[in-house]
Amino acid sequence: MTEQTASADIARAFCASLDARKTFDEPYRWWLIENALPKAALEELAGLPFAAPALEGVSGRREVHNDTRSYFDAAGMKRFPLMRSIAEAMQSREVVRAIHQAFAAPIDDTYLRLEYALDIDGFWLEPHTDLGVKKFTCLLYLTEGHESLGTDIYRSKEEHFGATPFVPGTAMIFVPSSRTWHGFEKRPIAGVRKSMILNYVTHDWLAREQLSFPDRTVRI
Repeated sequence: MTEQTASADIARAFCASLDARKTFDEPYRWWLIENALPKAALEELAGLPFAAPALEGVSGRREVHNDTRSYFDAAGMKRFPLMRSIAEAMQSREVVRAIHQAFAAPIDDTYLRLEYALDIDGFWLEPHTDLGVKKFTCLLYLTEGHESLGTDIYRSKEEHFGATPFVPGTAMIFVPSSRTWHGFEKRPIAGVRKSMILNYVTHDWLAREQLSFPDRTVRI
C-alpha cells in the first residue's frame, strides 16, 4: 500500500465515522464517533514507540511538559510514514470539508495540529474549554483496557457532568466555545493511556514547530 493510498483510506474511514456520528446536547453540544481510523492504521498508531513523559509529580496542564510532548510534526512524519498518511488525510479537502459541514466548525484557512498524547499514572487535566486559537477539537482514543479513562465533561469549571468511554477508534468531538469544559479527573492509569489530539488552529498559533504543515493552511 502506498502512502497516498493509505492517506485516502484514512480519509474515507474518518469521513464515514463523521457520517455515523452520535450527537449529545448536554451539557453542551458534542459528538462521539466510532471506527475513526482503519483497523490496521489504528493498531499501528497505538503501537508507535514513543515514550511517555515523566510527570515528576507535576500535572494539571499539558503545557507543563511541553519539552517532552510528541506531535505529527516534520520529524515525526519523517520517522513514521503512518503519521504522514494521517496528517495528509486530515489536511485533505475531503476531510476538512466534511468536518466543516458536519459541525459548522470555522476551520477554513487554519493549520493542522496533531498531537500523540501519552498519559501515565498521576496524570490529570484541569477543566478548560480550548476556546481561542483552537477552532476544532477531536480526541481520538487509541489503547485497549482503558474504558473508564475517557475525557471528563463539565457543566462549568466547578461542576463535573460525566466522562466519555475510552474505546480504541472512538473519539469525542466539539467546536470550542465558552461552554466546552473538559479535562481529566485524576484516577489510576494502568500502563500508558494513548490518544491522538486533532486540532485546527488559527494563524495566531505561536508554536509553529508543532504543526504538520506550517507552510500551508487547510481549505474547505
